Amino acid sequence: MSDPSLLDHNARAWDKQAQTESPWSLPVSSEQVEQARRGQWQVHLLPSPVPADWLGDVQGKSVLCLASAGGQQAPILAAAGASVTVFDLSAGQLDKDRMVAERDGLSLQIEQGDMCDLSRFGAESFDLILHPVSNQYVPDISLVWKECARVLRPGGHLLSSFFNPAVFIADRDPSYAQQGLIRPKFTVPYSDLSSLDAEARQAKQARMEPLIFGHSLAQQIGGQLEAGLYLVDYIEEMHPAPRFEIEKYLPSFIATRSRKPV
Repeated sequence: MSDPSLLDHNARAWDKQAQTESPWSLPVSSEQVEQARRGQWQVHLLPSPVPADWLGDVQGKSVLCLASAGGQQAPILAAAGASVTVFDLSAGQLDKDRMVAERDGLSLQIEQGDMCDLSRFGAESFDLILHPVSNQYVPDISLVWKECARVLRPGGHLLSSFFNPAVFIADRDPSYAQQGLIRPKFTVPYSDLSSLDAEARQAKQARMEPLIFGHSLAQQIGGQLEAGLYLVDYIEEMHPAPRFEIEKYLPSFIATRSRKPV
């Protein structure tokens, strides 16, 4: 379980983002829900849609949308016929899913909590876990992978995405970007708690921005393997609107499809 003060800050920071309708807080439309009911739908782990063969037929499947609220993936999967639980730290994000469910007559199980602690769910409860870019908000993702492996049914899949650790290494002083320069400053694993100085960290908290952690590939991919999952597929993707100079030169996003052995 994560530190309570960290959880409280990041929950409030994401509540704020939900209010400002950040890209991950824009609920799907009734038209999209109706299309999903007719079998025409897609969900996202990356800017591009999740490949159809990663998802398979979700009709009647038990799906956990992990740290994945915002009124996007969960309503679409429910409309497509899955039995969906959406689990997230932010009440504001979960309200987006609740709104869509009430608006469009969808059945969703809505749960608030820490992605590192899925103890309210029994072992082998889900056929599929969808876990889009979100584990940068917890310091120890080994807990996330272990919990995912525990609640997945044998033969079930974990679809996850995360940031390429290389995006965390550069100095964020805008003067370097203006010159087209990338100045390495931080090491990976990265942590706002230890990599930033006290002034920068306090300023970020005052702006109500989430505190983040840049995990290594060993933690992201090796951690899934250590939890007993098998890597099945792998995708990298460039950021469509680079925020940092380094994102112009390498894929920002990584997505993995892992399977729990039968």
